[in-house]
Amino acid sequence: MHLNISQQMIQQQKMAPRMIQSMEILQLNMMALNERIEQELVDNVTLERIEKDKEGSAPESETSATTETQETQADAPEPAEVEQRELVTESDGNNEADFERLVEISSEWPEDNVGFGASAPSQNQIADSMDRQHDAMANMTARPQSLHEYLLEQLAFHTLNETQRQFGEYLIQHLDHNGRLQSLLPEVCQQFNRAYQQELKNEQSEEVLQVIQRMDPPGVGARDQNEMLLLQITDRMPFYEVMRVLVRDHLEDIAFNRLPIIQKATGYSIDMIKVGIEQIQTLNPWPGRGFEQRPVQRVTPDLAVEKDAKGKYTVRLLEEYIPELRISPRYVQMLKNNPTKETKDYIRRKVESARWLIESIEQRYATVKKVAQEIIDHQSEFLDKGPEAIAPLKMQQIADRVGVHVTTVSRAVDEKWIQTPRGLFPLKRFFSRGTQTAAGEDVAWDKIRLKLQELIDNEDKSKPLSDEALLKALAGQGLDLARRTITKYRKQMNIPSSRQRKEY
Repeated sequence: MHLNISQQMIQQQKMAPRMIQSMEILQLNMMALNERIEQELVDNVTLERIEKDKEGSAPESETSATTETQETQADAPEPAEVEQRELVTESDGNNEADFERLVEISSEWPEDNVGFGASAPSQNQIADSMDRQHDAMANMTARPQSLHEYLLEQLAFHTLNETQRQFGEYLIQHLDHNGRLQSLLPEVCQQFNRAYQQELKNEQSEEVLQVIQRMDPPGVGARDQNEMLLLQITDRMPFYEVMRVLVRDHLEDIAFNRLPIIQKATGYSIDMIKVGIEQIQTLNPWPGRGFEQRPVQRVTPDLAVEKDAKGKYTVRLLEEYIPELRISPRYVQMLKNNPTKETKDYIRRKVESARWLIESIEQRYATVKKVAQEIIDHQSEFLDKGPEAIAPLKMQQIADRVGVHVTTVSRAVDEKWIQTPRGLFPLKRFFSRGTQTAAGEDVAWDKIRLKLQELIDNEDKSKPLSDEALLKALAGQGLDLARRTITKYRKQMNIPSSRQRKEY
């Protein structure tokens, strides 16, 4: 073994932090971007929002152009805007000139903001703030009761010895969110005995399980699907015995719609079997799910589509939810006062971070709008005629038209929603794979699904259409497809086979 020194030239592609931040900002939807900005406003002291008046324009104190200048140069940007824009332009790596300009334009900024020497809040202000926090906490929605908590409350009302009560609590914690016992009862009993150093017998564990199975909601504590349904069938229900026989012995036959087999095995008439199945369908196969309250996700559109007088659809960004940002003039004043090197370095880092954020947001607006406009231009027939008119579209097509990488298009449409004359849609809804018909026409898969659903909805349920019959019916409408394609999409749409759709 020996050591030596050598030189080697290699090429590596590395992503700068600025590029990574730009991609992250591009992928955020409206609500997520707003949260990101609010967090940056907290973390970065040099970043602040531009407050607007009720009409949506900036306050007069922030405008430095005169009326005469506005009349003669209507399209020219105002001086304050020019200087602010210079703060967020691409730099050559040396930011000294940027900070010098910050000092020079400090006179352009309004000085009526609260500075660093603002007085401390009074005791009354602190008390008012605490009262508002207390009121907000008091009005918060309480956490909903879980299934396990509900069962533990009921367990307290049953007469059990200490060992049985401990095992009951242990057993309840082993129920899944559906209220079903996934593990074998003897195994749970052995685990309990080892954990609590008890000698609970299997017969006693069965008694405790039966206590839990008599609790509310009905069906809780079952070990399989059949037992979960049987626990919900009581002698107070109509067709009680028929339901028990069907669930206990013929649940698989019901799933595959094999009613003649059930009729031959039980002696019940077809009508009696159908009535029993209808009663079984009123039972709850997941009794514990009623305790799951998933928060409803609020959807806020990022864009809106409007139709102009010429009939062209135009995409408009909805920016009212996103605050306008700028670099704080208070820190400009600090630079003017010749701070220490540590302070200047700190402000430099924060200003650079703020500038990157502002640029990333502006780049996001431009990219999302371009991508959305190209999508809407391609899918204008969808907006005019409805879902059947949607055209095949791939992200690569949009990337080629906009002149960006396909991954940029993917990030631009991810979790973005658009308000159209036909409703609110995710941008990804407009991308659809397709195929060619025998005539060479491109057809989107969504159109095939709609035609397939229409055929099945209008079929004779006593003689439902097989996949081969569906294939011929679609071919008669100009959609020449393979049989395996029909079967694939029927299963994806959760449509049963013709045997299972048959009504006796």
